[in-house]
Amino acid sequence: MSLTQDIAILQKIPMLSEFTDDQLRLLAFSAESLDYRNGMTLFEEGDRADGGLAIASGDVSLQKRGSDGFEEVDLAMTGTLLGETAMLVETTRPCRAVAVGGVRVIRIRRALFKRMIQEYPDLARGLFEAHALRYRATATALAPIGERMAQLEKLSATHKLGGQKLRGTSES
Repeated sequence: MSLTQDIAILQKIPMLSEFTDDQLRLLAFSAESLDYRNGMTLFEEGDRADGGLAIASGDVSLQKRGSDGFEEVDLAMTGTLLGETAMLVETTRPCRAVAVGGVRVIRIRRALFKRMIQEYPDLARGLFEAHALRYRATATALAPIGERMAQLEKLSATHKLGGQKLRGTSES
């Protein structure tokens, strides 16, 4: 694929959508292009993640280890960024990724991405704000679950107390 096609793929990725054409050109030019045949493993569950993989073409099966081997948990398609967090911080791969048919990825190493956001502080600020919004949305979505868990704990504690009182009265 050409540099122009790589830029078009990168531009569609939400994390990179605020990058200017020149910034995307620099990123695409500095990134590495990798090709995988059907069934080849892109990475294993638990591997050290040194950056992100933008799927330029093809599909990738994301699999978790289960009791009977690996089970597909998701299918990542063209335009998906695998390892967004790994572009920012040291982490490990949460699952295994396997090529479904021919797959081409654009590999963006963390060192390259960090250099980009150091050179362009506005990008860093935008990424921080976008992540902060996502974390707030997640916390808001989880709040009712936390409240329900607290109610269940109270109910469980009350039930245990009631059982102890009953045992205490029947034994005396």
